[in-house]
Order: sequence, then C-alpha cells, then structure tokens
Amino acid sequence: MRRRTLFAVATVMVALLLICGCTGTTQPDTPVDTEKQQLRIATTTSLYDTKLLDRLSAIFEEEHNAEVLIVSAGTGKAIEYGQRGDVDVLMVHDRAREDVFLADGYGTNRRVFAYNYFIIVGPESDPAAIKGLQPEEAFTAIREKGMAGDADVIFVSRGDASGTHSKEKAIWKGAGFNYSTDVQGSGDWYQEAGTGMGATLSMTNEKQAYTLSDIGTYLAYKGDLDLVTLVDEGDILLNVYCAMQINPEKYPDINSTIAKDWINFMISDDVQKEIASFGVDQYGQPLFYAAQDDWEKIGVTLAEVTDPVL
Repeated sequence: MRRRTLFAVATVMVALLLICGCTGTTQPDTPVDTEKQQLRIATTTSLYDTKLLDRLSAIFEEEHNAEVLIVSAGTGKAIEYGQRGDVDVLMVHDRAREDVFLADGYGTNRRVFAYNYFIIVGPESDPAAIKGLQPEEAFTAIREKGMAGDADVIFVSRGDASGTHSKEKAIWKGAGFNYSTDVQGSGDWYQEAGTGMGATLSMTNEKQAYTLSDIGTYLAYKGDLDLVTLVDEGDILLNVYCAMQINPEKYPDINSTIAKDWINFMISDDVQKEIASFGVDQYGQPLFYAAQDDWEKIGVTLAEVTDPVL
C-alpha cells in the first residue's frame, strides 16, 4: 500500500514538473502561446468590398497574433463609430471630415496609405452623352436631361453620407449647383440608394443608370455589371485613403498598442508593395495605388505616408 501511495505522489510531482517546465525538457526559447489581441476597425466600404482588407488582415493576424474585427460602412457612419470609441482604428477617405475628427480630439496619428480615383459609370448607350466630359460637365448634362424628363437618364447616388457621397456633392458644387436645392429631391431622375458602393453599383446596373464610384469597387464588381466607365479624368476625382488611431486620451479603453501596430503595418514597405500589386493579376491593374510612391502627386507630405507611429 505504501509503495502505491509513493508511486501516486511521484506521478503527481512529475506531472506538475512537466506543466511548470521544470524538468529540463522544455527549451528556454520555446514560444508561449499568448491570447490573441483584438483590433477593431471601422472602414469605408470600398476597402472592404474590394477584399483588400481581407488580404491585409490575414497577414497582420499572423504577424501579430491578433484577431482583426472589421465593421464596414460609409465614411459618415464609420466616423460615428470612432466618435463613440467603439473601434481602435478608423480608415476613411474624406479629408474635410478627417480634419474635423482630428481637431475635435477623437483621432490621432493619421497616416495616408493608398489612393485611387473616382469614375462616373453608366450604360454603354450613354443617353446623357457624357463620355469624355469633365466630371462637372457630365453631372450638368445628366441633370439637364433628367430635369427635361428623359426617362432613360437616371443618376443613383450613394445618399449615405459616405466619402463617395461627399465627393459627389463636391462635384455638384463645382458644377455650380446647390446640392440641397438644385439636386436632391429635384425629380425621379435623381435616386438615393442609401447603401454601400457595391450595392449602389448593383442598383445602378438594374436601372441602367449613372453613378459615381471609386474605381476599385467598380473593377471588383465589373464582371456582374453591364455598366462602363464614361468619365475617368479630372483633378476632382482623386480619392485618398487614410488610417488613424482613436485618441486614447479620450477613450482610454481602446487598444492603443495594436492600433499603432496596424497603422505602422499599413505604411510599411511590404504592405505598400502589397497594395500596389493587389488586383493586378485579376483585373490587369491595381485597385489602389500605394501612397508611398506618389505622396507629392496626391498632395500630402512625406511624413503623412512614412513617419512611424511611436
């Protein structure tokens, strides 16, 4: 009986030694599996719908032992998530609202990581005859035909306070129209989708209408659309994307460390190359361009695209 008791005690002690790593069988440099950190991102729909964030998140998760949680919405809604402190990082494309967000103390460490261009797409028949026009001229022609009662001329707006919707309003303003009084609610020719870019493109396709889209989302959906690019030139069509950290001084509970890791990841050389090549194999051109390559061209400083977040 005593031998059985001693054996049982010895067995327990060996098990405890193995668990504690005290037997000398565990190598000192064996990595310890720690709990994954969660990174919460609010992003504009174009970065999500194109699958760019799926690709980059997978790389980041592996490198940082993290879980990336993404909520996709128009820039206006994404900013609301940031203002409430519901996320750690905000990724949007509306400089005016970004500046207000920063000035109000909600965000910090803004970095520009990519850009592309907006385009005006529509049916190949082009009933408003806008092909090759400047964006402001194209909007004017669409409105004139629509207001005149041409049933074939319809413009579908995002209508969701997104970055794309803001750009649309800027083009209307550039064309000399007051958006609230001259465009919105002015007739059946102007319809608001109130949805993300992918869904707006699908609605535009069903109606054989016109819409403003970022080129990345259009290329990602092009195989399911009968819409063609009609206007793709004009300075106003530039579309710049940034990432920024939610200010930990306002929201101490955000994961500040992993938020900084993500922003530094986005402006790193390897990820900038990944962005520049994303979509080329499938679409023959990138869906986005790396900001690091063209910082002067897109009107930002070198610091905005390369300075690490400390």
